[in-house]
Amino acid sequence: MSAIYDDPSIQQRPAVLEEPVSAPPPPRPPVPRRRSRRGRLVAAGIAATVVVALAGASVVPGAPGHGLLTGLVSQVPTGGTAVAASQSQADTQLAAIQQVIQRANAEQAQAIASQNPSVMSDTATAAHYNQLVQINQQLVAQGVTGIQLTNLAWGPITVNGTTATATSYETWVTTFSDGTTLQSTDTNVYTLVQQGGGWIIQDDQQPNSSSSSGQPPTSQPSPAAPGQPSAQPAPAPAAPGQPAPQAAPAPAAAGAQDTSTNWSGYAATGGQTYTAVTGTWTVPQLSQTGTAGVGATWVGIGGVSSRDLIQAGTQDVAVGSGQSQYQAWIELLPAASQQVPLAVAPGDSVTVSITEQGAGTGVWQIAFKNNSTGQTYQTTVHYTSSQSSAEWIEEAPAGRGGILPLDSFGTIPVSGATAVANGQTVDLAQAGAQPITMLNTAGQPLAVPSAIGSNGSSFSVARTQAAATPAPTRGRG
Repeated sequence: MSAIYDDPSIQQRPAVLEEPVSAPPPPRPPVPRRRSRRGRLVAAGIAATVVVALAGASVVPGAPGHGLLTGLVSQVPTGGTAVAASQSQADTQLAAIQQVIQRANAEQAQAIASQNPSVMSDTATAAHYNQLVQINQQLVAQGVTGIQLTNLAWGPITVNGTTATATSYETWVTTFSDGTTLQSTDTNVYTLVQQGGGWIIQDDQQPNSSSSSGQPPTSQPSPAAPGQPSAQPAPAPAAPGQPAPQAAPAPAAAGAQDTSTNWSGYAATGGQTYTAVTGTWTVPQLSQTGTAGVGATWVGIGGVSSRDLIQAGTQDVAVGSGQSQYQAWIELLPAASQQVPLAVAPGDSVTVSITEQGAGTGVWQIAFKNNSTGQTYQTTVHYTSSQSSAEWIEEAPAGRGGILPLDSFGTIPVSGATAVANGQTVDLAQAGAQPITMLNTAGQPLAVPSAIGSNGSSFSVARTQAAATPAPTRGRG
Protein backbone atom coordinates (compact mmCIF):
# COMPACT_ATOMS: atom_id res chain seq x y z
CA MET A 1 0.00 0.00 0.00
CA SER A 2 1.68 2.49 -0.88
CA ALA A 3 3.02 4.18 -1.24
CA ILE A 4 3.60 2.77 -3.04
CA TYR A 5 3.58 8.69 -4.82
CA ASP A 6 4.06 11.00 -7.84
CA ASP A 7 5.06 7.36 -8.26
CA PRO A 8 7.34 6.22 -11.06
CA SER A 9 5.70 4.30 -13.85
CA ILE A 10 6.52 0.71 -14.31
CA GLN A 11 7.36 -0.59 -17.74
CA GLN A 12 6.70 -4.22 -18.52
CA ARG A 13 9.61 -6.24 -19.81
CA PRO A 14 9.88 -9.97 -20.13
CA ALA A 15 9.71 -11.51 -16.67
CA VAL A 16 10.41 -8.23 -14.83
CA LEU A 17 8.25 -5.34 -13.70
CA GLU A 18 10.54 -2.39 -14.11
CA GLU A 19 10.37 1.30 -13.29
CA PRO A 20 12.02 4.00 -15.37
CA VAL A 21 15.61 4.67 -14.38
CA SER A 22 16.63 8.11 -13.24
CA ALA A 23 20.07 8.58 -11.74
CA PRO A 24 22.83 6.09 -10.99
CA PRO A 25 23.02 4.58 -7.38
CA PRO A 26 26.02 4.63 -5.07
CA PRO A 27 29.00 2.29 -5.45
CA ARG A 28 27.48 -0.45 -3.28
CA PRO A 29 24.45 -2.70 -3.55
CA PRO A 30 21.69 -0.19 -4.35
CA VAL A 31 18.99 0.38 -1.77
CA PRO A 32 15.69 1.30 -3.38
CA ARG A 33 13.40 3.73 -1.70
CA ARG A 34 9.65 4.05 -1.22
CA ARG A 35 7.41 5.33 -3.60
CA SER A 36 7.22 4.66 -2.46
CA ARG A 37 7.07 5.92 -6.02
CA ARG A 38 4.34 5.46 -5.93
CA GLY A 39 3.11 3.37 -3.26
CA ARG A 40 1.37 3.36 -0.10
CA LEU A 41 2.09 5.28 3.05
CA VAL A 42 1.56 3.29 6.21
CA ALA A 43 -0.64 4.92 8.82
CA ALA A 44 1.76 7.20 10.68
CA GLY A 45 1.29 5.85 14.18
CA ILE A 46 1.61 2.18 13.27
CA ALA A 47 4.50 2.73 10.88
CA ALA A 48 6.35 4.69 13.51
CA THR A 49 5.83 1.92 16.05
CA VAL A 50 7.19 -0.70 13.70
CA VAL A 51 10.28 1.26 12.83
CA VAL A 52 10.98 2.21 16.41
CA ALA A 53 11.03 -1.49 17.20
CA LEU A 54 13.52 -2.02 14.39
CA ALA A 55 15.80 0.97 14.47
CA GLY A 56 14.95 3.08 17.47
CA ALA A 57 13.49 5.82 15.30
CA SER A 58 10.49 6.52 13.10
CA VAL A 59 10.55 6.14 9.34
CA VAL A 60 9.23 9.28 7.73
CA PRO A 61 6.74 8.83 4.87
CA GLY A 62 7.79 9.60 1.32
CA ALA A 63 6.97 9.76 -2.34
CA PRO A 64 8.75 8.10 -5.26
CA GLY A 65 9.50 9.60 -8.63
CA HIS A 66 11.45 9.52 -11.87
CA GLY A 67 13.50 12.03 -13.78
CA LEU A 68 14.75 13.15 -17.17
CA LEU A 69 18.38 12.58 -18.05
CA THR A 70 18.37 14.92 -21.05
CA GLY A 71 21.10 17.58 -21.02
CA LEU A 72 20.34 21.25 -21.48
CA VAL A 73 23.32 21.62 -23.83
CA SER A 74 21.40 19.82 -26.56
CA GLN A 75 19.01 22.76 -26.73
CA VAL A 76 21.67 25.42 -27.36
CA PRO A 77 21.87 26.55 -31.01
CA THR A 78 25.18 26.57 -32.85
CA GLY A 79 26.97 29.41 -34.55
CA GLY A 80 28.90 32.54 -33.57
CA THR A 81 27.36 35.18 -31.35
CA ALA A 82 24.06 33.34 -31.13
CA VAL A 83 25.85 30.46 -29.44
CA ALA A 84 27.46 32.71 -26.86
CA ALA A 85 24.20 34.53 -26.14
CA SER A 86 22.21 31.33 -25.84
CA GLN A 87 24.83 29.72 -23.65
CA SER A 88 24.89 32.75 -21.37
CA GLN A 89 21.11 32.66 -21.07
CA ALA A 90 21.21 28.94 -20.37
CA ASP A 91 23.81 29.41 -17.66
CA THR A 92 21.64 32.08 -16.05
CA GLN A 93 18.65 29.73 -16.08
CA LEU A 94 20.69 26.91 -14.57
CA ALA A 95 21.92 29.15 -11.78
CA ALA A 96 18.40 30.41 -11.06
CA ILE A 97 17.03 26.86 -10.91
CA GLN A 98 19.79 25.72 -8.55
CA GLN A 99 19.26 28.73 -6.32
CA VAL A 100 15.53 28.21 -5.93
CA ILE A 101 16.05 24.54 -5.04
CA GLN A 102 18.69 25.44 -2.46
CA ARG A 103 16.42 28.09 -1.00
CA ALA A 104 13.49 25.67 -0.90
CA ASN A 105 15.58 23.13 1.00
CA ALA A 106 16.64 25.75 3.53
CA GLU A 107 13.04 26.92 3.91
CA GLN A 108 11.74 23.44 4.64
CA ALA A 109 14.32 22.95 7.36
CA GLN A 110 13.41 26.38 8.74
CA ALA A 111 9.69 25.55 8.63
CA ILE A 112 10.19 22.48 10.81
CA ALA A 113 12.48 24.30 13.25
CA SER A 114 10.11 27.27 13.60
CA GLN A 115 6.87 25.31 13.11
CA ASN A 116 5.92 27.97 10.56
CA PRO A 117 5.16 26.39 7.16
CA SER A 118 4.50 29.74 5.45
CA VAL A 119 8.22 30.29 4.91
CA MET A 120 8.06 27.61 2.17
CA SER A 121 5.39 29.35 0.09
CA ASP A 122 7.61 31.58 -2.05
CA THR A 123 9.48 28.70 -3.74
CA ALA A 124 6.57 26.35 -4.46
CA THR A 125 3.34 26.29 -6.41
CA ALA A 126 0.20 26.25 -4.30
CA ALA A 127 -0.29 22.52 -4.79
CA HIS A 128 3.33 21.66 -3.97
CA TYR A 129 3.26 23.96 -0.96
CA ASN A 130 0.27 22.04 0.40
CA GLN A 131 2.17 18.79 -0.11
CA LEU A 132 5.16 20.18 1.78
CA VAL A 133 2.93 21.28 4.63
CA GLN A 134 1.52 17.74 4.88
CA ILE A 135 4.99 16.21 4.73
CA ASN A 136 6.23 18.45 7.54
CA GLN A 137 3.17 17.65 9.64
CA GLN A 138 3.89 13.94 9.18
CA LEU A 139 7.53 14.42 10.11
CA VAL A 140 6.67 16.31 13.28
CA ALA A 141 3.96 13.78 14.19
CA GLN A 142 6.57 11.05 13.98
CA GLY A 143 8.96 12.77 16.36
CA VAL A 144 11.15 14.71 13.96
CA THR A 145 12.50 17.90 15.50
CA GLY A 146 14.84 18.99 12.74
CA ILE A 147 16.22 18.21 9.30
CA GLN A 148 19.53 19.42 7.88
CA LEU A 149 20.94 19.27 4.38
CA THR A 150 24.59 18.28 4.75
CA ASN A 151 25.57 17.64 1.13
CA LEU A 152 24.21 18.63 -2.28
CA ALA A 153 25.47 17.61 -5.72
CA TRP A 154 23.86 18.33 -9.08
CA GLY A 155 22.81 16.01 -11.87
CA PRO A 156 21.17 16.87 -15.22
CA ILE A 157 19.08 20.02 -15.57
CA THR A 158 16.71 20.31 -18.52
CA VAL A 159 14.85 23.46 -19.57
CA ASN A 160 11.92 23.35 -21.98
CA GLY A 161 10.38 26.78 -22.35
CA THR A 162 8.68 27.71 -19.10
CA THR A 163 9.21 24.31 -17.44
CA ALA A 164 12.37 22.64 -16.20
CA THR A 165 13.53 19.40 -14.61
CA ALA A 166 16.53 19.28 -12.26
CA THR A 167 18.20 16.30 -10.63
CA SER A 168 20.08 16.63 -7.34
CA TYR A 169 21.74 14.21 -4.93
CA GLU A 170 20.96 15.31 -1.39
CA THR A 171 22.18 14.02 1.97
CA TRP A 172 19.89 14.87 4.86
CA VAL A 173 20.30 14.32 8.59
CA THR A 174 17.03 13.86 10.48
CA THR A 175 16.94 14.56 14.22
CA PHE A 176 14.26 12.95 16.41
CA SER A 177 12.80 14.01 19.72
CA ASP A 178 14.66 11.23 21.55
CA GLY A 179 17.97 12.71 20.40
CA THR A 180 18.71 10.12 17.72
CA THR A 181 19.81 11.19 14.26
CA LEU A 182 19.54 9.36 10.97
CA GLN A 183 21.31 10.17 7.70
CA SER A 184 20.37 9.21 4.15
CA THR A 185 21.14 10.27 0.60
CA ASP A 186 18.48 10.45 -2.10
CA THR A 187 18.19 11.38 -5.73
CA ASN A 188 15.68 14.23 -6.05
CA VAL A 189 14.01 15.01 -9.37
CA TYR A 190 12.47 18.48 -9.29
CA THR A 191 9.93 19.86 -11.74
CA LEU A 192 9.91 23.65 -11.92
CA VAL A 193 7.73 26.19 -13.68
CA GLN A 194 8.12 29.91 -14.30
CA GLN A 195 5.87 32.17 -12.29
CA GLY A 196 6.11 35.89 -11.82
CA GLY A 197 9.32 36.04 -13.82
CA GLY A 198 11.13 33.44 -11.72
CA TRP A 199 11.31 29.70 -11.18
CA ILE A 200 9.29 27.88 -8.51
CA ILE A 201 9.02 24.18 -7.69
CA GLN A 202 5.97 22.28 -8.90
CA ASP A 203 7.00 18.78 -7.83
CA ASP A 204 9.80 16.92 -6.06
CA GLN A 205 10.16 13.18 -6.37
CA GLN A 206 12.80 10.74 -5.13
CA PRO A 207 13.33 7.73 -7.37
CA ASN A 208 15.70 5.98 -4.98
CA SER A 209 17.23 5.97 -1.53
CA SER A 210 20.96 5.51 -1.66
CA SER A 211 23.76 5.19 0.81
CA SER A 212 24.76 7.76 3.39
CA SER A 213 28.00 8.60 1.59
CA GLY A 214 26.70 11.95 0.36
CA GLN A 215 27.93 11.16 -3.15
CA PRO A 216 25.88 11.03 -6.33
CA PRO A 217 24.88 7.56 -7.44
CA THR A 218 27.26 5.90 -9.87
CA SER A 219 25.18 3.10 -11.38
CA GLN A 220 21.59 2.79 -12.52
CA PRO A 221 19.01 2.49 -9.75
CA SER A 222 15.90 0.38 -9.80
CA PRO A 223 13.74 2.31 -7.33
CA ALA A 224 11.05 0.62 -5.35
CA ALA A 225 7.73 2.36 -5.20
CA PRO A 226 5.21 2.20 -2.50
CA GLY A 227 2.37 0.31 -3.96
CA GLN A 228 4.25 -0.46 -7.13
CA PRO A 229 6.59 -3.20 -8.24
CA SER A 230 10.15 -2.23 -9.08
CA ALA A 231 12.98 -3.67 -11.05
CA GLN A 232 14.67 -6.89 -10.08
CA PRO A 233 18.29 -5.63 -9.94
CA ALA A 234 17.61 -3.48 -6.86
CA PRO A 235 15.30 -5.38 -4.53
CA ALA A 236 13.96 -3.46 -1.59
CA PRO A 237 14.94 -4.12 2.01
CA ALA A 238 12.65 -5.93 4.40
CA ALA A 239 12.73 -6.91 8.04
CA PRO A 240 15.80 -8.00 9.94
CA GLY A 241 15.74 -11.31 11.72
CA GLN A 242 14.51 -14.69 10.56
CA PRO A 243 10.80 -15.02 9.81
CA ALA A 244 9.12 -18.15 11.05
CA PRO A 245 9.66 -21.03 8.62
CA GLN A 246 6.89 -21.18 6.05
CA ALA A 247 6.17 -23.71 3.31
CA ALA A 248 6.45 -21.58 0.18
CA PRO A 249 5.67 -22.82 -3.31
CA ALA A 250 8.70 -23.20 -5.52
CA PRO A 251 9.35 -20.14 -7.71
CA ALA A 252 8.37 -20.54 -11.31
CA ALA A 253 11.01 -21.28 -13.90
CA ALA A 254 13.16 -18.40 -15.05
CA GLY A 255 11.19 -16.07 -17.28
CA ALA A 256 7.82 -17.31 -16.00
CA GLN A 257 7.27 -14.75 -13.24
CA ASP A 258 7.73 -11.02 -12.81
CA THR A 259 9.65 -9.88 -9.76
CA SER A 260 9.25 -6.93 -7.44
CA THR A 261 10.85 -5.53 -4.33
CA ASN A 262 7.55 -4.93 -2.54
CA TRP A 263 4.72 -6.73 -4.42
CA SER A 264 3.71 -10.36 -4.58
CA GLY A 265 0.52 -11.70 -6.14
CA TYR A 266 -1.07 -11.18 -9.55
CA ALA A 267 -1.52 -8.22 -11.92
CA ALA A 268 -3.55 -8.05 -15.15
CA THR A 269 -2.79 -5.57 -17.91
CA GLY A 270 -3.14 -6.56 -21.57
CA GLY A 271 -4.27 -3.17 -22.88
CA GLN A 272 -7.79 -3.55 -21.47
CA THR A 273 -9.84 -0.99 -19.57
CA TYR A 274 -10.54 -2.10 -16.00
CA THR A 275 -13.55 -0.67 -14.21
CA ALA A 276 -13.83 -3.04 -11.24
CA VAL A 277 -11.76 -5.46 -9.17
CA THR A 278 -12.73 -7.83 -6.35
CA GLY A 279 -10.94 -10.25 -4.06
CA THR A 280 -11.47 -12.25 -0.86
CA TRP A 281 -8.71 -13.27 1.53
CA THR A 282 -8.07 -14.43 5.06
CA VAL A 283 -6.40 -12.01 7.47
CA PRO A 284 -3.19 -13.75 8.57
CA GLN A 285 -2.17 -14.85 12.03
CA LEU A 286 1.31 -13.37 12.36
CA SER A 287 4.25 -15.34 13.66
CA GLN A 288 4.96 -14.81 17.35
CA THR A 289 8.73 -14.68 16.86
CA GLY A 290 8.91 -11.10 18.09
CA THR A 291 10.22 -9.80 14.77
CA ALA A 292 8.65 -6.47 13.80
CA GLY A 293 7.21 -6.04 10.32
CA VAL A 294 4.26 -4.97 8.17
CA GLY A 295 2.17 -6.62 5.48
CA ALA A 296 -0.70 -5.31 3.36
CA THR A 297 -3.15 -7.34 1.31
CA TRP A 298 -5.16 -5.41 -1.27
CA VAL A 299 -6.92 -5.14 -4.61
CA GLY A 300 -6.40 -2.16 -6.89
CA ILE A 301 -6.74 -0.58 -10.31
CA GLY A 302 -3.88 1.19 -12.10
CA GLY A 303 -0.26 1.52 -11.07
CA VAL A 304 1.52 -1.17 -13.09
CA SER A 305 2.29 0.98 -16.12
CA SER A 306 0.81 4.25 -14.90
CA ARG A 307 1.27 6.79 -12.13
CA ASP A 308 -2.20 6.35 -10.66
CA LEU A 309 -3.43 3.67 -8.26
CA ILE A 310 -6.70 3.27 -6.37
CA GLN A 311 -6.44 0.47 -3.82
CA ALA A 312 -8.10 -0.93 -0.71
CA GLY A 313 -7.35 -3.78 1.67
CA THR A 314 -6.16 -4.85 5.09
CA GLN A 315 -2.90 -4.36 6.93
CA ASP A 316 -1.25 -6.49 9.58
CA VAL A 317 1.55 -5.13 11.77
CA ALA A 318 3.85 -7.09 14.05
CA VAL A 319 5.08 -4.57 16.61
CA GLY A 320 7.44 -6.97 18.36
CA SER A 321 7.24 -9.15 21.47
CA GLY A 322 4.43 -11.17 19.90
CA GLN A 323 2.04 -8.22 19.67
CA SER A 324 0.11 -7.50 16.46
CA GLN A 325 -2.24 -4.85 15.10
CA TYR A 326 -4.75 -5.05 12.22
CA GLN A 327 -6.69 -2.51 10.22
CA ALA A 328 -8.59 -1.93 6.98
CA TRP A 329 -7.62 0.96 4.72
CA ILE A 330 -8.08 2.70 1.37
CA GLU A 331 -5.61 4.76 -0.66
CA LEU A 332 -5.86 6.99 -3.71
CA LEU A 333 -2.35 7.80 -4.84
CA PRO A 334 -0.61 10.13 -4.40
CA ALA A 335 -2.60 10.74 -1.19
CA ALA A 336 -1.66 8.79 1.92
CA SER A 337 -3.64 5.75 3.00
CA GLN A 338 -6.63 6.20 5.29
CA GLN A 339 -7.88 3.72 7.87
CA VAL A 340 -11.56 2.80 7.57
CA PRO A 341 -13.94 1.82 10.40
CA LEU A 342 -14.00 -1.91 9.76
CA ALA A 343 -12.66 -4.21 12.46
CA VAL A 344 -10.52 -7.10 11.22
CA ALA A 345 -8.77 -9.85 13.16
CA PRO A 346 -6.61 -12.88 12.38
CA GLY A 347 -8.62 -15.59 10.65
CA ASP A 348 -11.32 -13.22 9.39
CA SER A 349 -12.43 -13.63 5.77
CA VAL A 350 -12.58 -10.21 4.11
CA THR A 351 -13.94 -9.27 0.68
CA VAL A 352 -12.95 -5.96 -0.92
CA SER A 353 -14.20 -4.51 -4.20
CA ILE A 354 -13.52 -1.30 -6.14
CA THR A 355 -16.10 -0.43 -8.82
CA GLU A 356 -16.53 2.57 -11.08
CA GLN A 357 -20.07 3.88 -10.92
CA GLY A 358 -20.67 4.49 -14.61
CA ALA A 359 -18.12 4.37 -17.40
CA GLY A 360 -15.90 7.43 -17.51
CA THR A 361 -17.50 9.08 -14.47
CA GLY A 362 -14.44 8.83 -12.22
CA VAL A 363 -16.81 7.96 -9.37
CA TRP A 364 -15.74 4.79 -7.54
CA GLN A 365 -17.44 2.74 -4.88
CA ILE A 366 -15.05 0.99 -2.46
CA ALA A 367 -16.76 -1.74 -0.46
CA PHE A 368 -15.53 -3.96 2.38
CA LYS A 369 -17.23 -6.92 4.01
CA ASN A 370 -15.90 -8.90 6.95
CA ASN A 371 -17.50 -12.23 6.04
CA SER A 372 -16.69 -13.65 9.46
CA THR A 373 -18.43 -10.94 11.50
CA GLY A 374 -20.93 -9.67 8.93
CA GLN A 375 -19.71 -6.09 9.34
CA THR A 376 -19.56 -3.97 6.17
CA TYR A 377 -18.21 -0.60 5.11
CA GLN A 378 -18.45 1.26 1.84
CA THR A 379 -17.63 4.70 0.54
CA THR A 380 -17.78 6.59 -2.75
CA VAL A 381 -14.78 8.57 -3.97
CA HIS A 382 -13.87 10.67 -7.00
CA TYR A 383 -10.63 9.58 -8.66
CA THR A 384 -9.11 9.88 -12.12
CA SER A 385 -7.74 6.47 -13.05
CA SER A 386 -5.94 5.21 -16.13
CA GLN A 387 -7.88 1.96 -15.64
CA SER A 388 -4.86 0.26 -17.20
CA SER A 389 -4.43 -2.69 -14.83
CA ALA A 390 -6.01 -4.69 -12.03
CA GLU A 391 -4.09 -6.16 -9.10
CA TRP A 392 -4.45 -8.67 -6.26
CA ILE A 393 -1.39 -8.04 -4.11
CA GLU A 394 0.44 -8.83 -0.87
CA GLU A 395 2.77 -5.88 -0.25
CA ALA A 396 5.59 -4.73 1.98
CA PRO A 397 4.34 -1.13 2.46
CA ALA A 398 6.64 1.87 2.22
CA GLY A 399 7.47 4.82 4.44
CA ARG A 400 9.48 7.91 3.56
CA GLY A 401 12.77 6.12 4.10
CA GLY A 402 11.98 3.13 1.91
CA ILE A 403 10.16 -0.16 2.02
CA LEU A 404 9.26 -1.36 5.50
CA PRO A 405 10.10 -4.86 6.78
CA LEU A 406 7.72 -7.56 5.58
CA ASP A 407 6.13 -9.43 8.48
CA SER A 408 5.92 -13.21 8.85
CA PHE A 409 2.35 -13.73 7.63
CA GLY A 410 2.63 -17.38 6.67
CA THR A 411 0.34 -18.15 3.74
CA ILE A 412 -2.56 -15.93 2.66
CA PRO A 413 -5.25 -17.57 0.49
CA VAL A 414 -7.02 -15.35 -2.05
CA SER A 415 -10.28 -16.34 -3.75
CA GLY A 416 -13.00 -14.74 -5.85
CA ALA A 417 -10.33 -12.73 -7.69
CA THR A 418 -12.22 -11.11 -10.56
CA ALA A 419 -12.23 -7.87 -12.52
CA VAL A 420 -14.37 -6.10 -15.08
CA ALA A 421 -12.31 -5.59 -18.24
CA ASN A 422 -13.82 -3.86 -21.26
CA GLY A 423 -17.25 -4.32 -19.71
CA GLN A 424 -16.88 -8.08 -19.16
CA THR A 425 -16.38 -9.84 -15.82
CA VAL A 426 -13.23 -11.95 -15.98
CA ASP A 427 -11.31 -14.07 -13.49
CA LEU A 428 -7.53 -14.17 -13.10
CA ALA A 429 -7.05 -16.74 -15.83
CA GLN A 430 -9.36 -15.01 -18.29
CA ALA A 431 -7.67 -11.66 -17.65
CA GLY A 432 -4.27 -13.17 -18.33
CA ALA A 433 -3.03 -12.04 -14.91
CA GLN A 434 0.68 -12.60 -14.35
CA PRO A 435 2.32 -13.75 -11.09
CA ILE A 436 4.73 -11.48 -9.22
CA THR A 437 7.36 -12.74 -6.76
CA MET A 438 8.75 -10.42 -4.08
CA LEU A 439 12.54 -10.58 -3.70
CA ASN A 440 14.86 -9.52 -0.90
CA THR A 441 18.14 -7.63 -1.25
CA ALA A 442 19.98 -10.86 -2.05
CA GLY A 443 17.58 -11.64 -4.87
CA GLN A 444 15.96 -14.44 -2.87
CA PRO A 445 12.18 -14.99 -2.99
CA LEU A 446 10.57 -13.29 0.00
CA ALA A 447 6.89 -13.82 -0.85
CA VAL A 448 5.82 -16.18 -3.63
CA PRO A 449 2.40 -16.60 -5.30
CA SER A 450 1.07 -20.03 -6.15
CA ALA A 451 -0.29 -20.97 -9.54
CA ILE A 452 -3.87 -19.91 -10.29
CA GLY A 453 -6.38 -22.46 -8.99
CA SER A 454 -8.44 -24.68 -11.28
CA ASN A 455 -11.43 -22.34 -10.81
CA GLY A 456 -9.43 -19.51 -12.42
CA SER A 457 -9.98 -17.06 -9.55
CA SER A 458 -7.90 -18.26 -6.60
CA PHE A 459 -4.27 -18.40 -5.51
CA SER A 460 -2.19 -17.97 -2.36
CA VAL A 461 0.88 -16.00 -1.37
CA ALA A 462 3.43 -17.65 0.94
CA ARG A 463 6.13 -15.99 3.01
CA THR A 464 9.44 -17.79 2.66
CA GLN A 465 12.20 -18.15 5.24
CA ALA A 466 14.31 -15.54 3.48
CA ALA A 467 15.33 -12.49 5.49
CA ALA A 468 16.36 -9.01 4.44
CA THR A 469 17.55 -5.76 5.98
CA PRO A 470 15.46 -2.67 6.77
CA ALA A 471 15.52 0.36 4.51
CA PRO A 472 17.30 3.54 5.66
CA THR A 473 15.33 6.58 6.73
CA ARG A 474 15.82 10.01 5.25
CA GLY A 475 15.09 13.55 6.14
CA ARG A 476 13.36 15.48 3.41
CA GLY A 477 10.34 14.74 1.25
